[in-house]
Amino acid sequence: MRICAAIAAIAVLAFAAASQAAPLPKVTIKPVARTDKTVLGQPIVVPPNAELRAFTVAFEPGARLRVHKHPYPHYVYVEKGTLTVMNEETGKPLTFKQGSFFAEMTDTWHYGINRTNAPVKLLVIEQMPKTAATNTVLKNGK
Repeated sequence: MRICAAIAAIAVLAFAAASQAAPLPKVTIKPVARTDKTVLGQPIVVPPNAELRAFTVAFEPGARLRVHKHPYPHYVYVEKGTLTVMNEETGKPLTFKQGSFFAEMTDTWHYGINRTNAPVKLLVIEQMPKTAATNTVLKNGK
């Protein structure tokens, strides 16, 4: 009996050692962006005592935001689709495809629009004072 128990113990230890030797699943880190400037080349200035706010935004095909500006840093990652950001002050469009990350323009009138026939989904991150209700100022307050 002792020989059977010893053989069983050796088998269990061998199995445990083999399972521990199995490679762990791989973790891959892929840089997405690194910047200290907005898409217009403005320096990113984080307000003191800022809090981070993150949310998703979905645009149906043809959907468009109202003209607005952001007084504080506003970062966007395009999870799905293609977003066009129209600079109202210059009339120039900026186009961002799936996988793009950008620091949106600060204190510049603009709007986002989905000019495609497919949905757009964004992850938006803002850094603003804790006391600020919003980081969006609508043109003409409407």
